[in-house]
Amino acid sequence: MELITNKYFHLYNRSNNKEIVFKERKNYFYFLKKYRKYISQYVTTLSYCLMPTHFHFLIYVISNETDLIKNNIGILLSSYTKAINKAYKRTGSLFQNHTKTKLITDESYLLTVTNYIHQNPLRLGLVKEIGDWEFSSYRDYIGQRSGTLIDTSVIMQKFKSVDEFILFSSKPSQIESTL
Repeated sequence: MELITNKYFHLYNRSNNKEIVFKERKNYFYFLKKYRKYISQYVTTLSYCLMPTHFHFLIYVISNETDLIKNNIGILLSSYTKAINKAYKRTGSLFQNHTKTKLITDESYLLTVTNYIHQNPLRLGLVKEIGDWEFSSYRDYIGQRSGTLIDTSVIMQKFKSVDEFILFSSKPSQIESTL
């Protein structure tokens, strides 16, 4: 996994064998709590989407301690897995071994990745409207929630209004699935 200070990255991972990793609503909240504890102090989170079998985050690395961030991603996944294993009487790893990152090199692609992340539940047929998916940062962008995990300013400065962002978000993503 590559992480470089002062760069944007699409961070993602999926479950082993397409197993459901977020079995109940409370699991999503628990994962985000772990993300806050282990990752958010080292990055600016621009967008995210937690899906039943995988997750996506768009981050900007603000810390020089990139090895620590990588280690903390492992701790996040390991501690989440241990909690799920205990709660649901399962054993073994839940996530694939290697969390992946993709360097975002230009502003246009930054917007494309945001769109891709937010459209995940729609593409997989989990919702009819992007805003219907609770475990995504989309609602923060359109003013339906005022969460503290993400920073919408970088993306929203590219749009004249929330309505323009909504229109942009309704267009199909220009990138292929990374999972």
